[in-house]
Parts: sequence; C-alpha cells; structure tokens
Amino acid sequence: MKRIFTVLVSSALLLCSVLSGCASTEPYKPDNSDDLMRGIEPKILSEDPAETNGDKAENPTDFAVSLFKDSFDSNENTLISPVSVLYALALTANGAKGETLSQMESVLGMTISELNSYLKSYADALPEGEKYKLNTANSIWFTDDDDFTVNQDFLQTNADYYGADIYKAPFDESSTLEDINSWVEDRTDGMIKNILDEIPQDAVMYLINALCFDAEWENIYNKSQISDGTFTAESGEQRSAEMMYSNETDYLEDENAAGFIKYYADSKYAFAALLPDEGISLEDYIQSMTGEKLSEILSNPQKTLIYAAIPKFESEYSSEMSKILEDMGMTDAFDANSADFSGLGTSSDGNIFINRVIHKTYISVDEKGTKAGAATAVETADSAAASALDPKEVILDRPFVYMIIDCEAKLPLFIGAVTDLN
Repeated sequence: MKRIFTVLVSSALLLCSVLSGCASTEPYKPDNSDDLMRGIEPKILSEDPAETNGDKAENPTDFAVSLFKDSFDSNENTLISPVSVLYALALTANGAKGETLSQMESVLGMTISELNSYLKSYADALPEGEKYKLNTANSIWFTDDDDFTVNQDFLQTNADYYGADIYKAPFDESSTLEDINSWVEDRTDGMIKNILDEIPQDAVMYLINALCFDAEWENIYNKSQISDGTFTAESGEQRSAEMMYSNETDYLEDENAAGFIKYYADSKYAFAALLPDEGISLEDYIQSMTGEKLSEILSNPQKTLIYAAIPKFESEYSSEMSKILEDMGMTDAFDANSADFSGLGTSSDGNIFINRVIHKTYISVDEKGTKAGAATAVETADSAAASALDPKEVILDRPFVYMIIDCEAKLPLFIGAVTDLN
C-alpha cells in the first residue's frame, strides 16, 4: 500500500483600515489532536541565522517568478504567495534525503541549511506597526497509526527553525479534518476556509504554512479620488470598475511594461504594479519575466510624478501545484518509488512521497482607511511629486501584474495577475 503526505500552503492577503480585526488574540488549539509541543520550547540555536544565510534575496525572487509563470492562467485571475510555498516546502525538505533533497534544493534555490537560516531570520525580523502586520504560522500533523513512525529529529528541526505546531491525530476521523481546517482558518483571519475536503485513507502527514497580511495605505484614498471607469478584460470585454486615482512617485519600467509602487503605512511593504505596453499580451509579458529582471526593476524605481489608477478588486485563487513543481524539476518527491523522505519518518505500509501541494489565496484591494489619513496622504503625495520634470501615467484599466513586496528585502510576498474584474 502506498503511503502519502500532503503539503498544504494556505495564504491570505487582506488590506484593511484597522488592524485589530486581522489576528486572533487566542489562536485556535485543536481539541481532538495530541499537541506534541505542549510544554516543549524550541531549542535556542547556536548560530545567528542573520549571519549564516548570506545574501539570498535573488534566490527567493527567482523561485517566485518561476512559480508564478508556471501557475499563470490567462482564463482567470492568478494569485500566489511564493513565500508561503517556500515555507511549506522547506518544512518538507527537512525530511528529504539523496536525490529527492537535491532536486528540492535546486528548485528552491538554496540548500536546506541555507533555507532554514534564511526563513528563520526573515520571520524573526518581521516589522510590526499599528497599521500593518504580516503573520506567518506553520504546523505539522501526522497520523497516530502504529504503522507510521515519525523521525523526532525532523520534528525538532522544524520546531527550532519554524516554530511549527506539531500534532499527532487519528486520520480516520472527521474531527481531524475539522481541526486542520479550523487551524488554517484561524491563522488566516477566516479568509481561507476548508483547505481540505477529505483526508485520504493512505495519508500520513500534513505540513502547513499560513500567511496573513494586513495593511493600510500610507496615502489613503478619499472619496474625491474614486470614480467610475472601465476595465478591458483579457477577453476584450469591458467591465464597469471603480478606479482609485492617486499621484505616486516611484516609477517602474522595463522594455515591455510600465508601472509604479504604492506604499503601505511606514513604507515597510508596498503594492507594485506592472502594465504591459499596448500590443503586448499579459501572457507574453509574464513569460518574459525573470527573477533577476524583477529584482532590478524593484530595486531601482525612477523618482518622478505618476498619475496612477488602481481598480478596486477582490479575488480568490486555488491551485494544486504538484505538476507545476514537477515541471520545475522537483520530480522524485512526487514519485511513489523514487521519493526519499526517510528523514521524515517510516511506514511499514510502503514508501512515503508527496501526494498534493494545495495552495489557496485571497485578496481584497480598496480605499479603506481614515479620513484624516486621507487628507495627509493627498497632501504628501502632491508635495513629494511637485518637482518632477517628466510626469508619467499608468492607469490599470486592462490586464496587469501586481505584487505585495517587502520593501527592505525586495521580496514578493504575493504576486498575481488581474485578467478580469468579474
């Protein structure tokens, strides 16, 4: 009998006017599963991850762009969180060995040691303010079936580097399904519901990352900056849209697209948009993207006045990423015969391999904020742009690429494409 495990990648993005509604004060604790971390603290690591990870910024961006390109579907709005996928696969790679591990490291862009240090350092350094927050959480769930034995070193490593919640549970009861879904829903502020519809009979483990982003615009829109407009979808059909207009100062450009950066409070995070030039399809532009090119664009915006407009939009996205990751070179991990996850655990019923990589996302972009903030924001934007000699215009009224970026790391937390507003 084959034995399988599933990597669940649950990501949610919420842009809201007040932060108090984004995170639960009391995280959900399963009643029906055995919490193996109860009373146990992760070890204090001897090395400083910030000193050992080196400059790895381009590696995650390469992975982000490759994953986005392979995920893009011109028939729907696409949204992925490469950071969330990276966390979940890093949890998993800590149990991989041999060629399976080599392939995973090649696709992820770092050795597992580098990845552990990089991601721990990143999570430890996350800024937190009154008007913005990024939360990430990890958990591991494994069956209490006597035929499956988990590797304790594997669990300890993921507790040490990722603060993973670890649960042992009966996989033959509906209560565990409810516990997993509730854990994810809680860690994403209710935006991702029912990430699992069933637990297959042969499943032995679930490795989960949840990511929730909540921020206010630095320069909040007021009513006078919002007006009715038209968005031309990828199909050529025209949609009614509420367009949010503003003056921005960071202009993005490459040989085939123009865009801008709009900052969230304190400029720790930002919304970046790229609009392909007329005559260049969104699909062709996305397929021309590279991690190196994107890093260069984001790192070197031009300072000038930009007349910008963003449509209000809301989108949900769901994908099973096994085929995508296989096409990227991670083949053995999904092969029942070739996979080597002996560092994860063993099963007397057969070899362990990855069965599914489930990814779900949600985004809502609107004008929400405070009236006082809007007044200050408009004045600041106009003042900052007053000396511009070469004003630009970027109106997102047709299909475009967008990102939520970490401004210091120049790291895309989310990357997506809007092809339609319906």
